[in-house]
Amino acid sequence: MDSVHAVNGSAPACPDFISYTVKNAAGKVISIVLAFVFSNLSHQLLKPLSQPRIASDIAVGLVLGNIGLIRHAFDEQFIDILNSIAEFGMICYMFVLGMEMDPYVIFKAPSRSAMVAYAGMVPTIILACSMTLLLHYYQHPTIGFTFSLSTTLSGSSSHILTRLITSLKIGKSDIGKLVIAAGMHSDMISVLLVSVGYLGFPTAVTVNDFAANIRMTLTMAAALLLQVIFTATVSPIFMNWVNNENPEGKPMKGSHLVLSVAYMAFVCSGAPIYGYSPILSAFVAGVFLPSEGRVSKWAVGKINYLLPTIFYPVFFFWMGFHADFSKFEASHWETWGRFLVLVFITIFGKVIGTVICGVMLGFHQRESAELGLLLAAKGHFHVFLAVIGILLNITSTTTSISIIIVIFLSVLPTPLVVSQIIKRARKRAPTQRVALEWLDPSNELRILLCIQGVHNVLSTINLMEISQGASDPGILVYLTDMVELTDQIASTLVQEGMDTVTVMDKDVTEMRDQISTAVQAYVEENGNGITLRRMLALSTFNGMAKDICNLAEDLMISLVILPFHKNRHANGTLDGGNPGFRYVNRKVLRNAPCSVGILVDRGYGLVEKISKSVSSFQVAVIFFGGKDDREALAYAGRVARHPGVKLTVIRFLLDSDSVTASRRAGNCRINAAEQEEEMKLDDESFAQFYERHIAGGHVSYSEKHVANSAETYTTLRSLEGQYGLIIVGRGGRVDSILTIGMNDWQQCPELGPIGDVLSGSDSSHTTSVLIIQQHSLKGELDGVDDEFSIM
Repeated sequence: MDSVHAVNGSAPACPDFISYTVKNAAGKVISIVLAFVFSNLSHQLLKPLSQPRIASDIAVGLVLGNIGLIRHAFDEQFIDILNSIAEFGMICYMFVLGMEMDPYVIFKAPSRSAMVAYAGMVPTIILACSMTLLLHYYQHPTIGFTFSLSTTLSGSSSHILTRLITSLKIGKSDIGKLVIAAGMHSDMISVLLVSVGYLGFPTAVTVNDFAANIRMTLTMAAALLLQVIFTATVSPIFMNWVNNENPEGKPMKGSHLVLSVAYMAFVCSGAPIYGYSPILSAFVAGVFLPSEGRVSKWAVGKINYLLPTIFYPVFFFWMGFHADFSKFEASHWETWGRFLVLVFITIFGKVIGTVICGVMLGFHQRESAELGLLLAAKGHFHVFLAVIGILLNITSTTTSISIIIVIFLSVLPTPLVVSQIIKRARKRAPTQRVALEWLDPSNELRILLCIQGVHNVLSTINLMEISQGASDPGILVYLTDMVELTDQIASTLVQEGMDTVTVMDKDVTEMRDQISTAVQAYVEENGNGITLRRMLALSTFNGMAKDICNLAEDLMISLVILPFHKNRHANGTLDGGNPGFRYVNRKVLRNAPCSVGILVDRGYGLVEKISKSVSSFQVAVIFFGGKDDREALAYAGRVARHPGVKLTVIRFLLDSDSVTASRRAGNCRINAAEQEEEMKLDDESFAQFYERHIAGGHVSYSEKHVANSAETYTTLRSLEGQYGLIIVGRGGRVDSILTIGMNDWQQCPELGPIGDVLSGSDSSHTTSVLIIQQHSLKGELDGVDDEFSIM
């Protein structure tokens, strides 16, 4: 405003005017740059405290927006530009928020999460409606504004909660899933109520003509209804057409991208033409657009990438500018009274509702209260509404600042609440083991089957064939290409979202197409009970293991199977191998969140089609004892169900009559208690396997009595050529006399002593080996499984 007065009043000399204008422009640029710098810097500083980004953004925005030098650098024109940026960014935000929600859950029987959401909302709305009218939060109190504030206070920020719960690693726990689902439901219902309420109390109507208000309401309602019907009916057809024209793995056509963006803009703009809020219109359109499909994921990914990168720093700077502390009436006790009442409504309403609901659903009271504290968290849309109250002269600056601070305080304690949940989970939550040995046979087996190239296809198909077990429940196979990210491939990548890229490299796309064609043809013809999904681990060798482990965790995999780093020559021998893939295999074995297998292919891929009627394919499982051997036995139990597999179980036992054995036993340092516990588990596991498979006669059984590791080695070598595939455990045994000393001459320690012997360079050229390592509980939450149950 000062600059406007200077130009219109006594005009300064031309050089002074130019200097003033340049300084003014520089002040604006510096202000925006500072917003970006301090927003990202404060977020990084608060990361160790696990604070959501919105907490640091609000603090930075309030501080920068109230610096005098910055405020004086802005004129009305620039303020209008900031207002437009904030509104456009909020349109994008609400559009994505709507796309991540399912409106049809409203019409289903209420789930536990829906009941928790409603229980938290209803007391908050009742408290807000009964108290805000009495305390004069508005310049001109009306029913519409009271309803709007009450509904806003009753909602939750699903974006904030989802990111918080996921980043703190409790998204798979019962309380984590409940918070995310209830937050999503609460957010959707509250915004839908505001969207419907806007029809009856539009902010654009400034006249007191009742008939004009009715006409405006009916016009907007009709326009919004038509927009909803059009979006819900036409969008699936249009989106499916674009998705079918642009299959996964190939770059999207530019014309289709332009057409998709134009369509999304069109379905968002119908109701605003007739006076409806463009922000709420974008939310409603997003709700009824299909959330699945490549186009939808592309739009959500792009917008979610741009929001924190570009929009949020400007948005919170805009918030801080309008939240003028010089107008905050801190000296009046009424100000603090209203502020404390807002805190009481926001927190107490949610907590009392979730506690009452928790009693009905049988939750622990403490967890129910923590659920309410988490659901009280507010987000960006609530901040926007607080500032809009100032711009439309609905609320005073003091009231809006109070609401913004309440939003800040609602987010601040959430990491502490989650840390307390994790702390108690360590003490009382049961530990769940992610291993085949403990997998319920009635549950679907999830396998992440990794593949280095086309040469692994046949062995991959045969492995899928013998692993499928019964068609119900069957197996879910995530076939994952392991592709090293080279400079050449990196130059062909096309970014399609925050976490999505498309590989344009010709060699990679051709390889993936060949693999997909061959495996998909097998699944369609013979894969009864096999569900196939395609994945890609595209990374440098240093990062590939982490990508595979993250995939296994996100997809809730039970078994990862990796190809051996050495490949088979035509004469059956193995080449020198790829040290990069060997490094990946070793890191996966150390860090995988589930069991891991390594397949050494020495002719397994050359096996003809395995019959489903005649037992023609010879498979053996070797059992010494220990957790890895028990895991191998559990996997063999699935293989035994295949009618074309003739399975033999070979159990190695200590020859107790041998004098040498007894003398070696006396020299070995073996923890007697640990050995006794392991032997007990071995016997129990083997007894169950015997009863299920061997007693019926379908599986053969033999015992090998040996006295020491030398005899073990000789016996293992005698098995060469008898079987097409041998399944063994990697290790995990209490120091055994039968294998002691075998580690000393291992060529590949990642295979374990038995696997190394069977796959060595001087071993059979026709017997393939599958080495399995059982998952050891080592969660990211230090001592508690990610899927803990505490409610």
